[in-house]
Amino acid sequence: MASDITCSGSLAARAPEKALDASVLDIDCAAETALTSARLVEIVARVLRRRGVVVAVSGGIDSSVCAALAARAFGRERVLALLLPEHDSSKDSTRLGRLVAEHLGLEYRVEDVGPALEAIGCYRWRDEAIRRVFLAYGAGWRSKIVIAGAQGGLTYFKLVVQSPSGETREERMGAQEYLQVVAATNFKQRLRKTLEYFHADRLNYAVIGTPNRLEYDQGFFVKNGDGSADVKPIAHLYKTQVYALARHLGLPAEICSARPTTDTYSLPQGQDEFYFGLPYDKMDLALWALNHELSAEALAGAIGVTPAQAERVYADIRAKRRATTYLHLAPQLVAPL
Repeated sequence: MASDITCSGSLAARAPEKALDASVLDIDCAAETALTSARLVEIVARVLRRRGVVVAVSGGIDSSVCAALAARAFGRERVLALLLPEHDSSKDSTRLGRLVAEHLGLEYRVEDVGPALEAIGCYRWRDEAIRRVFLAYGAGWRSKIVIAGAQGGLTYFKLVVQSPSGETREERMGAQEYLQVVAATNFKQRLRKTLEYFHADRLNYAVIGTPNRLEYDQGFFVKNGDGSADVKPIAHLYKTQVYALARHLGLPAEICSARPTTDTYSLPQGQDEFYFGLPYDKMDLALWALNHELSAEALAGAIGVTPAQAERVYADIRAKRRATTYLHLAPQLVAPL
């Protein structure tokens, strides 16, 4: 469920005067909306010299808020929403994406990328790796990856599969199988981004990226996939603050209360079980506390863990920053120009 964080206070960094709690993430939503809208216009029109924007709308909170901010900034006539389902997408994804686009009055296109992913080998490469763990895996089976041993311990990944009869099994993944499944599923984000840039080039538009601060900081995106964009309007906002903006912007209640999911694997999968290891509201507080140099003891009381566990949360954040530095890097030149 979405957080109950409200729109008050400001985004300015401040040390808490009392015990750490969710109020440190309160923002002035009206001011934030006005500031972000103005900056979008400045960046797209003056820096990028484009006449509008393309945004892929998945029905999730982040893309919905980005679409709403873009509509505020440019007017609905200069925003194109793309709905890009594939074979493993939840039916709710397209339904909610359409709901958002129609609610905002945006032109939108639904383009099923499943056949292209099939042709490029996305599902074949994935299934080949899964069958090295579960030999019987085949047509009608579903799967996902979940994280285990997070928060500073020995992190590893488990493969969860479900047979057509509904039997669920799980097994620890080897490194080769994990990397191949992730590489194959990364085709999804990269192919979607190709379509976004096709429409952007066709219309002389810019491409909106939709990561929030938690995803951007922790490297929860695909390089040259959903990590690729011309402007990222909410990368400075914690996920909790994005939910607050969604309510302020008047997005449909179903959007404002939706649980964050990856919508990448055929089995339902929350972002916490795949990558973060904690629900987003606790991860937001942990990241805020680390950024403001609060002790592990202060964090422990706020998220209901022991100080030792809180220290492991801090260690996990630092480890993800190190491991995903590559994702943020621009192409490297061997000599200066």
